[in-house]
Parts: sequence; structure tokens; C-alpha cells
Amino acid sequence: MSEKTIPYKIYLEEQEMPKQWYNVRADMKNKPAPLLNPATHQPMTFEELRPVFCDELIHQELDDTTPYIDIPQEIQDFYKMYRPSPLVRAYCLEKKLQTPAKIYYKFEGNNTSGSHKLNSAIAQAYYAKKQGLKGVTTETGAGQWGTALSMACAYLELDCQVYMVKVSYEQKPFRREVMRTYGAKVTPSPSDTTNVGRKILAEHPGTTGSLGCAISEAVEAATTQEGYRYVLGSVLNQVLLHQSVIGLEAKAAMDKYGIVPDVIIGCAGGGSNLGGLISPFMGEKLRGERDYRFIAVEPASCPSFTRGKFAYDFCDTGMVCPLAKMYTLGSGFIPSANHAGGLRYHGMSSVLSQLYHDGLMEAVSVEQTSVFQAAEAFARVEGILPAPESSHAIKVAMDEAIKCRETGEEKTILFGLTGTGYFDMVAYEKYNNGEMSDYIPTDEDLQKGFDGIPRFPGNEF
Repeated sequence: MSEKTIPYKIYLEEQEMPKQWYNVRADMKNKPAPLLNPATHQPMTFEELRPVFCDELIHQELDDTTPYIDIPQEIQDFYKMYRPSPLVRAYCLEKKLQTPAKIYYKFEGNNTSGSHKLNSAIAQAYYAKKQGLKGVTTETGAGQWGTALSMACAYLELDCQVYMVKVSYEQKPFRREVMRTYGAKVTPSPSDTTNVGRKILAEHPGTTGSLGCAISEAVEAATTQEGYRYVLGSVLNQVLLHQSVIGLEAKAAMDKYGIVPDVIIGCAGGGSNLGGLISPFMGEKLRGERDYRFIAVEPASCPSFTRGKFAYDFCDTGMVCPLAKMYTLGSGFIPSANHAGGLRYHGMSSVLSQLYHDGLMEAVSVEQTSVFQAAEAFARVEGILPAPESSHAIKVAMDEAIKCRETGEEKTILFGLTGTGYFDMVAYEKYNNGEMSDYIPTDEDLQKGFDGIPRFPGNEF
């Protein structure tokens, strides 16, 4: 099919929307290491995880062998409100960059939450409702996950309690108010409402918080209230599973028009959108069917992949969660108060960490000011104001396209535009006023976090 027949935006028909999630772990030769009980250092069992997570989600979390898992009809019906999401050819950006590269982006911001997070929020809320629970607790960084979960819980009439990283709570008041509009209770973290929150405040007075702090508080809130469970918006295997709808749709749309991406790029905080976007393409690579180049993009202020250690570590600052083997900066590492709130997590998904460790994926870190320069350039020609998190992927996609201009290579680039930035105007204001700074932790800063990584036999790094 000739290039002229490819539309500006590629929409799949409703019947082409995925009916199953894809579990990339089934095709991984080296499986991600299991979650460990921090007391015994033995793999966590179903029964040990039950006080924290919903039963069906535990099954999904522990399943390393089933390649495809059916999406319940009720979740499919909810997805139809905003899925399939468009795959867009960035013609105007290509023209601006004067590149021979073809640039596509999968746009996940076309729902009220403004991001891809709704894909997993509705699934986790559905399984909580099916189990007969009263409600769920969670953390949120920039607020996209908290917004998405509050929407899903309102739809299913579940109580929703959100611990929002304090710096984002203060920087993004309108995101907070959207959550409250959907009925969620939103608490800035760390707070004095939990034991672990009070402990963190005592040890780090005046802290702006982190996702690790908020996770600790949300887990405590879930385990101390009858009829509640904790749900997480990234990092976990189950979340990457739900987010695979992004990559499945992107691949189906590209296959429909005979488009094969050479480079696939996603921003990386905990790993949900990146894992979701690359999963079906990575599956082909793992099975030896086709090769792709994958690039994870993270902030230089929180460089889990590029400067972290591959080791078992706590998933939260309060050290109440299981141990996960991942690229980590240490659970005690509290990033600077940069504006990519959704990327301010000390660790990375175990699935993505294993893929990166095995050399199947690359990672780069970028500074905040350059990210907003890319966001501004993209917004001016493509008409969408991107979220700061998404703009990390935009930055590197532009870099790769410029390389093609310099070499004359006609590569096809696919990146994830995970959400919109309309609730991130404080960040854009600081950038426009020339008040934005770039923070890169020193080796000494990082060592403080590394010192807190638990040492035990088999956890050498």
C-alpha cells in the first residue's frame, strides 16, 4: 500500500480492539525475579499477598507462563468509551525537523484522566468490585493514576483513597480537584494520617515526598481497614499486562498499513506505559520473528536504569512492601521536586529491568529543560500540549529523527504520547519564565540511596 493512502490518524474499528491482554513474561527466556518476603527472603506466595492485593490481580502478578489473558467483557465495554486510541503520523514535526524519518505516536490522552493510566485503573477496580470489597487505596505522583483510579471507582461505586506526592499535590491543585470531583479522598504524602507517614516526616522534615513514600502510606491504609485493598499504577507485572492494550493496538494499526517501526521509544518512571507500548513488539523480538530497537527515557534527576543498581530492594520508602529485583536508586532515595511527577520513582518494573539487563532494551536519561524545549516544539506544530512525562519520549524521538537527517536514513520511529499536560501549567509557567533548573544527583547523593538497599545472600550488586 502506498504511503499516500496512509491517513494522518489511524483509528482501528471497535471490533479490532484487543480482547486479550498480552503477557510478555511468557516469551521471556529469563523471567523477572519473583517478589520476595522481606523477612524470609523467600518468594511471596498467593496467601502472603492476599492482605494487600485483590485475589485475581495476584494470579495475574504471579503468572509467568500464560501468553494471553482474556479481558472481561465489562472492562471491554468501559474501554469502548475511549479506545481504540489513535496512532498519529507526526507529519508537521517531521517537516519542522526536516528529517527523512517517519514519526508516529500512540496518543493515550484522549480521556478525562488525560493519560494511559485508565487502562489498568478500570481493570484493578473491576477485580476489587468483583471480590466484594468496599474500596481501594493507592498512591499517585503527578496525579494521572489517581485521577484514572478515581474515575474507575466512581464508575463502579467503590471508595477511593489517594495518597498524592506532596510536591505534586501543591503544584497540581486542579488535578487534585478532578480526583475529588470523582469522589476520591486525596491526602498529601507523607502525611500524619499513617504511622509510616509520621515516621518519614520525623526522619525527613520538610520533605516534598516521593512515590515510595506515598506507596508506604497507601499500603498501610489498605491493610488497616477492613474490606480494602491496595492497587498500584505502575511497576507491577499485572499493570504492564493491562497496559499491553497500547502496544497491541499500535501494532495492529501499523500492521494494517504495512508499517514496521525501527525504533520504539517510551518514557520510563515505573514502567507501565513503556512496558505496555513495547510488549507485543518485544514478544516478536523474543521469539526471533523480528528485530526492533527499544529506548527507555528517564529523567536525569531520577536515573533508575542509567545509574541504578540491579538488585532486590523495597518498593516503598517505608519498607512495608515486598522486595522486588529491579534497577533501583534505593528505596530511601527522594528525587528532586522536578515536574515530571509520574517519573519520580526510585525503581523500575522487574519485567523491564530484566529485559534491560539482558541487553534487549536501551535506556537514556535527559535533563528537564531539554524535555520542555521538546514539549514546546511538539505543541507548536502538532497541536497537543504534552505531559512532562510524555515529553521525555518526545525529546528522544526528536533526537533520533535529527540523527536520520544527518545520516540520511529513513527510519520509522514510534513513541508513546502517554498523556496531556493541561494540568501541568505550573511547570510550563516556570519553563516560560526561565525559572526551571536541571538537577542531576551526584554520585554521593545516589550512594545514600544505595546504602539502604538490603544486603543478604544472593543480593550482591
